[in-house]
Amino acid sequence: MNKILQTFLLGIITALFFSAFIYFEEYHLTNKLLNTFFGLSSLALFLYIPKRSILVAGFFIGLFWFYWIGYSFEYQGVGYMSPIITLAFGFIYLLFFLPLYFTNKPYIRAILLFGLSFVEPFNWNWLQIELLFVESYFGVYKYQLFLILASLALPSFFKKMPYKILPLLLLLGAINYGYPLQKDAPLKIKLVQTEIPQEYKWTKKAFYPTIKMVFREIDKAKKEHYDLIVLPESVLPLYLNKNPILVQKLQKESRDISILLGTLLQENHKSYNVSYLFENGNYTIAKKLVLVPFGEYIPLPKFAQEFINDTFFSGASDFLAASHPTDFTIKGVKFRNAICYEATCQELYEGDVRYLLAISNNAWFTPSIEPTLQKLLLKYYARKNGVTIYHSANYKGSGIIK
Repeated sequence: MNKILQTFLLGIITALFFSAFIYFEEYHLTNKLLNTFFGLSSLALFLYIPKRSILVAGFFIGLFWFYWIGYSFEYQGVGYMSPIITLAFGFIYLLFFLPLYFTNKPYIRAILLFGLSFVEPFNWNWLQIELLFVESYFGVYKYQLFLILASLALPSFFKKMPYKILPLLLLLGAINYGYPLQKDAPLKIKLVQTEIPQEYKWTKKAFYPTIKMVFREIDKAKKEHYDLIVLPESVLPLYLNKNPILVQKLQKESRDISILLGTLLQENHKSYNVSYLFENGNYTIAKKLVLVPFGEYIPLPKFAQEFINDTFFSGASDFLAASHPTDFTIKGVKFRNAICYEATCQELYEGDVRYLLAISNNAWFTPSIEPTLQKLLLKYYARKNGVTIYHSANYKGSGIIK
């Protein structure tokens, strides 16, 4: 019994150490020294703990990081699925870390763990192992993760004192010596954070108050002499291209201020999650490039997609994606557009990207750590790509990420 308890506790401790930086950020306790210690300790534990503890650690990491994903099912009319989805993510990440179970050798586990940093289960990429060090004394590049894992595995090779300096030398190479320079865009940008509950957002009762709120924010931004106002994902809960009167009113407002907002688009009976940019009386539409797995599309073979979509999502996970990212040129300045999940995907940072306009609706997952984890991921991508992110969100998360 003691051995079983020890195995379980080691797994729990590993998961807690691996997840600590998220909860430090959530409760405003972030400290670089603490994050460095817990990040190193969690990876070291993965290399040296008993095999069965790895399974426990993987399961609880899935829970600690992603317990909130099931919350959104409440708004799909299948709330009973919420605890099932939470447990499912526990088992998904038990399987994710399972390769480490088949060896006791720390150097092989280190190689496997580094390999797992390239794996995205079901195209879900929010578990980035390098993310542990985004607010630490170490960097977030792959080579730095490799050096950290190598330094933690080396002590199992070298028992004599003269060689014990080698892991420390490797760690020196993993220290964060700086990221690419990030600059502010040469525009005055207003980022609007709304507080619209998800259960209210799509009701008829919310329709006119929401539209009034949008125009009130635009009018306020004009009076404060902003160049650009950015409103959250789906802030207008409708197919905007089916509402020409509203489009014309926004076009008129855009003669005084550029307006970026989230809404929906319907073309040929197909739905798109989009951003509209209104400027100088005209508008441009940006379709979402990277869809949310199991939220906007089903990452499974065709025969399973329709059944799961109709059974568990009321037909809502049938959005289509764009074929390429969209860049807006606003008052002579180029911005990459990103809608929620795709702002945390490397595809959106490819090419010449200096500034990114991101919009999100985090009310799907309230209350939870989701906005905090999203913020850390945005920092991760912003820093390693040298991009300044302007983020407008419903519920939490608005701000400039540098």
